Amino acid sequence: MSQPFIADDGLPRCGWCAGAPEFVPYHDHEWGFPVDNDQRLFEKICLESFQSGLSWRTILNKRDNFRAAFAQFDFNKVAQFNDADIERLLQNAGIVRHRGKIEAVINNAKCAQALVKEAGSLAAFFWQFEAKPDADRIPQSQTTTAESVALAKALKKRGWKFVGPTTAFAFIQAMGLINDHTPECISRSKAEQARAAFTPPEN
Repeated sequence: MSQPFIADDGLPRCGWCAGAPEFVPYHDHEWGFPVDNDQRLFEKICLESFQSGLSWRTILNKRDNFRAAFAQFDFNKVAQFNDADIERLLQNAGIVRHRGKIEAVINNAKCAQALVKEAGSLAAFFWQFEAKPDADRIPQSQTTTAESVALAKALKKRGWKFVGPTTAFAFIQAMGLINDHTPECISRSKAEQARAAFTPPEN
């Protein structure tokens, strides 16, 4: 676990915020806060897949371009993308032009549609993998957990691509299925309050 990052306001945050100025607002307003919106959940798991082998800063700075390119990550629309769309996306300098990852997003959009039929919503499915409380666990000390391994396995079984245990854990962290803010971080208590007020969706 890294040392706390002291921002311009003099308050401590998770150490990874030191990596780039744009990390601070993302950390303060998004990372680790519970999400039950299917479109946001689909967006995040797609962006985490794109991030594999790259830095999150690269993906975060291109996020608006990704949203424009992938119909705001409306998986019902993305599921209709065809070969012409793939070629169009491969020419889009505003995103990461990786054919395998682009094809995976389209594949995963179709899988998302099937998952909604199965579970009622993406949120109802994903929140089954909420991390179990563990008072002894040190935040940000792992890159995978039992929950992320189980989530990756469940998605792979359903045909999803480019979602391994590490990617799944980054998703779990970001979408608030665990509060992985460090103890000193000003957002830890805020995220905990948000999680306490949050009712996980059910099938």
